[in-house]
Amino acid sequence: MATTATRLAPAALHTATGREATRWVAAHCRETPGLTAATVLTTVAGAALQVLPVLLLGRVVDGVTEGGSSSILVTVGALMVAAGTLGAVATAASEYLIGRLGADLLARLREDAVRAVLGMPSARIEQVGRGDVLSRVGDDVAVLSKGIRTAVPTVFSAGVLVAIATAGMFGLDWRLGLAGAGALPAYALALRWYLPRSAPLYRKQRAAQADRAQELISGLDGIGTVRAYRLEGAFRAKVTAESWRVRDLGIEVFHLFGRFVGRENRAEFIGLVLIIVVGYALLEAGAASLGDVAAAPLLFHRLFNPLGSILFTFDEAQKSGASLTRLVGVLGEAAEERLVGGTAVPPEAGAAYPVAVEGLTFTYPGSEEPVLRDVDLTIPAGGSLALVGATGAGKSTLAALIAGIGTPQAGSVRIGPADLAGLDEAGARALVSILTQETHVFSGSLAGDLRLAAPEASDTELVDALRTVGADGWAAALPAGLSTRVGEGGERLDATRVTQIALARLVLSRSPVVVLDESTAEAGSQGAAELERAVLAACRGRTTLLVAHRLSQAKAADRIAVLDAGRVVEHGTHDELVALGGRYARLWQAWRAGGR
Repeated sequence: MATTATRLAPAALHTATGREATRWVAAHCRETPGLTAATVLTTVAGAALQVLPVLLLGRVVDGVTEGGSSSILVTVGALMVAAGTLGAVATAASEYLIGRLGADLLARLREDAVRAVLGMPSARIEQVGRGDVLSRVGDDVAVLSKGIRTAVPTVFSAGVLVAIATAGMFGLDWRLGLAGAGALPAYALALRWYLPRSAPLYRKQRAAQADRAQELISGLDGIGTVRAYRLEGAFRAKVTAESWRVRDLGIEVFHLFGRFVGRENRAEFIGLVLIIVVGYALLEAGAASLGDVAAAPLLFHRLFNPLGSILFTFDEAQKSGASLTRLVGVLGEAAEERLVGGTAVPPEAGAAYPVAVEGLTFTYPGSEEPVLRDVDLTIPAGGSLALVGATGAGKSTLAALIAGIGTPQAGSVRIGPADLAGLDEAGARALVSILTQETHVFSGSLAGDLRLAAPEASDTELVDALRTVGADGWAAALPAGLSTRVGEGGERLDATRVTQIALARLVLSRSPVVVLDESTAEAGSQGAAELERAVLAACRGRTTLLVAHRLSQAKAADRIAVLDAGRVVEHGTHDELVALGGRYARLWQAWRAGGR
């Protein structure tokens, strides 16, 4: 969960190598051969037509020096105008086709990445932290989208133009071509110096941005707990430290790119000097015409613009490449590991199952210290238990394991007669429903959103579920009632109403056990009491585990367990723990002193 991710610094999702990303792009291009071929052909044609006027200019020089007819100027002029016009058309078509091919690629990659995330084991999502996941399907998609619109077409078109212009120099005279090619070692050395340094640096920059997002999510998710334990300063310091790390990496990237530009300018100087010297020698020896010698430097100079374009967009291209490897890396993540296993016996309507946690120990991969240590807990059938503790104590991890998300290294979680370790996730979901503060309303009708939990539910059942959580009033006032579109592009719903919809889905799910992980944390103080009543109504008659965001919620539970460093250090009713004068009593006093 968010509160443990920062403490454990879990391993990030897989990042693909450049070769793996290239193979994925090539495979996609093979799936659209017509579009890919048209893109390549128009790009090559546009580049060739841009080089043609320079070659024609060489013919003009030769015609003038040889005393040819003035009609050559008219002919060459007409050809140059035609080449320029056709070149502009081909270039425009190329840019359009590159953008369309890139958009298709991005759409496929985005869909595959989201599908891969949805297919990951829930424990893997908890392990890596939501910051890494969200930065990939959010920030990385945005970076790649921008790169496909700007950097990728520029780099591809400019690269083809460089190849065509180089071929044109060899077409004039192979010795002039070799002279121009003399700059290639300098270019290669510059790239050889830059690429091994830049690619890891960009990946590190994207990872740092993901870490910053994780810190922000962790602090905001547990803001109530953070305030209760007076941890605002510590979380602010973490976010500040991650922000400075992102800034420092950005400066490092800028400095590295500046040094790369200097090396590229040196390569241009070397190539231009070699062409001029060799051209002069050939002209003196009568081995080349003046037109060819004059055209060669112009062709080489013609490379400056595309090379400059590559340079000035290479930064964006590198960012896009780093995002591409991160997104393709998501595709390589293992799919749901608990698709097989026993299925739970469907619970009887209205049944309540007890929860038994015995000797539970859990350690995140890559961490030496367990986040939970030998935890024993029981919740009687139909009873409620609140988990209380500081951020990082293990509350959310314990809640996730009781909900069937992840498998402990030791110990067990039993829901009624079933051991969750022997069930697939569908079986676990039939027994346990989990609701976190990350409630979401999907785009569509209100009825459709509610039926996500019970596809066969009637309109009457939907209204009853809304009435249970106190949402029937505002739902009935919607323009089209249950058919009203909500979510993106629909009715704007505040945090309280969004949570009520999630609680209504919980009512419709009818699972005998409910896990609530700070599910009302996003509500303002005005809606807090209303939501607490809705939670009690939604969970009535069901065994409930509550990660308490507000101590008023903990007080309402049958029993309370206080976690510290992964262990249960106090356990009892509210009155018993207050009388004990321990951790919970001190927390309760601070809570009351804060006027909550």
